[in-house]
Amino acid sequence: MLTRVEPAGLALKALQQAGTILASTRRIFNASLGLLDERGTTQPYLARELPQLNSPSWQVFPDGRMETSYTLRPNLTWHDGRVHEAEDYVFAYRVYTAPELGLAGSTPQNLIEEVVAPDPLTVTIRWRQSFADAGSLADTFPPLPRHILQESFEQRGTTGPEAFTAEPFWNRAYVGLGPYRLEHWEPGAFIETVAFDAHALGRPRIDKLTIRWNSDPNAALATILAGDVQLSADSSLQFEQGTILRRQWTSNSAGTVLFKPDLFRATAAQLRPDLSTPRAIQDPRVRRAIAHAVDKDTVNDVLFGGDGYMANGVVPTTVWYGGDLDRGVAKYPYDLRRSELLMAEAGFSKGSDGTYTSPSEGRFAPEVRTNASAFFENEMSVLASGWRNAGFDFNEYVNPAALVQDPQVRALFPSFFTFSQGLGEQALVDYSTNGIPRPENRWVGSNRGGWSNADFDRLAAAVNATLDRNQRAQTFVQMSRIYSDELPVLPLYFQPSVTGFAMGLTGPTMVAPDTAINWNIHQWELR
Repeated sequence: MLTRVEPAGLALKALQQAGTILASTRRIFNASLGLLDERGTTQPYLARELPQLNSPSWQVFPDGRMETSYTLRPNLTWHDGRVHEAEDYVFAYRVYTAPELGLAGSTPQNLIEEVVAPDPLTVTIRWRQSFADAGSLADTFPPLPRHILQESFEQRGTTGPEAFTAEPFWNRAYVGLGPYRLEHWEPGAFIETVAFDAHALGRPRIDKLTIRWNSDPNAALATILAGDVQLSADSSLQFEQGTILRRQWTSNSAGTVLFKPDLFRATAAQLRPDLSTPRAIQDPRVRRAIAHAVDKDTVNDVLFGGDGYMANGVVPTTVWYGGDLDRGVAKYPYDLRRSELLMAEAGFSKGSDGTYTSPSEGRFAPEVRTNASAFFENEMSVLASGWRNAGFDFNEYVNPAALVQDPQVRALFPSFFTFSQGLGEQALVDYSTNGIPRPENRWVGSNRGGWSNADFDRLAAAVNATLDRNQRAQTFVQMSRIYSDELPVLPLYFQPSVTGFAMGLTGPTMVAPDTAINWNIHQWELR
């Protein structure tokens, strides 16, 4: 298997936040109470069955609090052979809610009042409020091996949180519950894994899996075409290389390439008053003007040959209430006249060289940043060129490869930063004030620009407490309306993930457009 970068860590709920999302890599080593199938439906995994609303396993009390109970499958063990029990979730809750570790404000642990283990196979979670996803905790509340981490966790008051987060467990000595266990990690080169005999859903059919990485998508393509790897995942190929691979493999029936809108790609504005440069970025009219100066057709043509998935928000309109969502969000079509009018309202006019200036702020010369990558740098060039032609004197800056996984670097940009993140409803909720990266939360959070809106925060809190499906949908529409009007980020497109697998590897499937790729890797076969 080939990925884009070497993992910073392997845990599902990582204390060391990384700039590159390696969902496929993390899936290999981990298991949770539930597992999303290829249709996006949660199925039981470590749990024998999932809680059912208005039953003894999922109770809602008159004051809005709830209690859910999960019964674990019997005879579960960690990769090191130690028994996995309900107390591992009790311990995980303590870790996730320790303020100095930076995860306490994240969902779902910020909604949990207590986690108890009435017996070794029963995990009971008591919730402070209603939470619609309380019965389908897939990857959001993974257990932690208390037999490995508890001593270090208890000593953090003396040694400091850094000692705990630097434990070898989190990366090169990782112990999980997933289909494969770590056998050897050669830094800078590869990770070797072997099938886990005691995996909850059965031993994987493929005995060994080696993970390699290459940040150059062209070199990655050459490696795949040479037959040195059988699986490409986790952004090892960009769209251009994926189309080349599909064309070549289709011509000789050598393999299959799947494309799926997988990440939300957007340009965040720096809205922390002490960092915004120039200060006019704080004005929503300026952000809207910049959005109207993005020619998405050109972006689509240059990056995806016209076959991309352009976005107006972090939640795609393929959701079941997509019609209401599409009607509710503000859109910013390419319109330089509208852009100029908005800048005029904000006090800017074009100087003799065609660049916006104002009497109070002078020349409008923001910076746009991106992470080191030939694809991202080309994208930045297209965006910045279009903005300069429209009168915005954008400067370009590339975060060095050594810093792309540094969460502080990702948060403290001066003007604009083009980034990728997960898409969907929870990604929208993460733009609440709780999602702002700060020193006190170890720079964890998706709200990179520090946007804060009281109405949005109120709706974000309400949607988590809403169990009615239709009411939740309308709340998401209201949140999307505020988000698109305030424009803390400029939506670009849904970045397609590329999964390529060679002939002889069977298992990866996508049952319909815009659904998840089946990562039940324990069921895959190599012939």
